[in-house]
Amino acid sequence: MPAAVATSRLLVVEDDDSIRETVGEVLRAEGYDVLTCGDGAEALNLFTSEPAQQVDLLVLDLMLPGLGGLDLCRELRRINNNTPILVISARDSETDRVLGLEVGADDYLVKPFGLRELVARCRALLRRAQQDPSVLPEIYSHANLCLYVNECRVTRDGNDLNLSPKEYKILELFLQHPKRVWSRDQLLEKIWGIDFVGDTKTVDVHIRWLREKIEEQPSSPELIRTVRGFGYRFG
Repeated sequence: MPAAVATSRLLVVEDDDSIRETVGEVLRAEGYDVLTCGDGAEALNLFTSEPAQQVDLLVLDLMLPGLGGLDLCRELRRINNNTPILVISARDSETDRVLGLEVGADDYLVKPFGLRELVARCRALLRRAQQDPSVLPEIYSHANLCLYVNECRVTRDGNDLNLSPKEYKILELFLQHPKRVWSRDQLLEKIWGIDFVGDTKTVDVHIRWLREKIEEQPSSPELIRTVRGFGYRFG
């Protein structure tokens, strides 16, 4: 595989020494600057210490001693840290995957995984994170919603909404293209990336969560409409 074009810094948080060392070596071979640690508290300290470490992507195991991976995700999002997070976990149930995405992870990879797939998912997350925001308007608005691009913030009737990163990205895409019908496969590619391995139920789950936060009556949505046989349309 070719080395990364630009040097990005990745943090690998994994308590299994063998997995941590292997993942670190593979990512370094791709040209990335890689930091590693074995527990969640140490990782959180890297983000919150002064000066904080610049991290472009977090590769995070869930089963960690002390501060677990889910709690680390929650805390990073609570302090408005939007570093992309790729979860790697032996927990492979749909409930576990959905929970990981709900608390702020951007992608979820089940152990055991192929190293080529790991690298591909890291690349996809970094590509999306490094898109130039200067080409976007600063604010999108529709009805009682306002999305502030530079702040990664959404308000409803002037009150901040607590959206997950995926919910925010879906709403941003909808606001950028009102009235357009998006298929589930198109949304997977746009929001999760072409390297995402999963099914379209992931889209439906996130649409349901988003409706619960922006619709007056989520069971009878007026903003995000289902277009039967095709997908979803905003407005």
